[in-house]
Amino acid sequence: MTDSLVDGGDRTIGPFTVGPLSFGCWRFTTESVADGQALIEAALDNGMTLIDNADVYGLDWGGSGFGANEELLGRVLAAAPGLRDRMVLATKGGIRPPTPYDSSPAYLVAACDDSLRRMGVDVIDLYQIHRPDFYTHPAAVAEALTALRDSGKIREVGVSNHLPSQTDALQAHLSFPLVTDQPEFSLAELGPLRDGTLDRCMQHDRRPLAWSSLAGGRLATGDGMRPELVETMDRLAEREEVTRATIAVAFVLAHPSKPVAIIGSQQADRLAELVRAADVHLDRDDVYQLIQAAEGQPLP
Repeated sequence: MTDSLVDGGDRTIGPFTVGPLSFGCWRFTTESVADGQALIEAALDNGMTLIDNADVYGLDWGGSGFGANEELLGRVLAAAPGLRDRMVLATKGGIRPPTPYDSSPAYLVAACDDSLRRMGVDVIDLYQIHRPDFYTHPAAVAEALTALRDSGKIREVGVSNHLPSQTDALQAHLSFPLVTDQPEFSLAELGPLRDGTLDRCMQHDRRPLAWSSLAGGRLATGDGMRPELVETMDRLAEREEVTRATIAVAFVLAHPSKPVAIIGSQQADRLAELVRAADVHLDRDDVYQLIQAAEGQPLP
């Protein structure tokens, strides 16, 4: 057996060190502060030190509206202030329903201020533009991000759901590096392998944050997945003595750009299960078998 491609070690995001898995707050919609605190503690206890939020989270998955998931995290941090020192706190702005996108300087600054208030914190460690606003010049976006960073409201900056060309355009107007790029990346969405996203991350030492690593749970259940992919995942899961979902997360961690896999599960036992992905052995044959099974055809 050849060496494993899975790097389960810590990752760097600018000056921060985080675990290879992150806790995503998209589904963080419980009404119980105690339950929310238990989930955050479970994530941190399992090394998921990057907590990924967004101001728009709360509009679905049973949430109560725009900003609700940031507000819940704020209530958790108010109840247990010591948790803030254990996490690298990330959130996103730039989506303004029903417009839907607004990255104008005035809006971004106000959105960041609102995020700070909702979460009850003085500074956001990582602030990302959630989706690109086609009608704001990247120089204007850069102006807002620079002002927020210079004021001490945010520490580092990244992008989410941007094309490589959009990321390049923004970076060209910034005097500091974008430290993260958050694409959808999984065995159900392999686009970043070919569209330049992961290549640019490696070129610029920018950390990929892979959202929907389990394709909304479909890679765990097999729903809508190619039978040959499910069979390949199950074979590897049996060999590695882990679950199918854990193999899917390990696939994300195997890429040489060293992504952080964002996990949205709201079950503490599932978080503990998925962190085992860091110790899974996947070699070159394994990952290419998974890709070919996912796409249903051999690579050229």
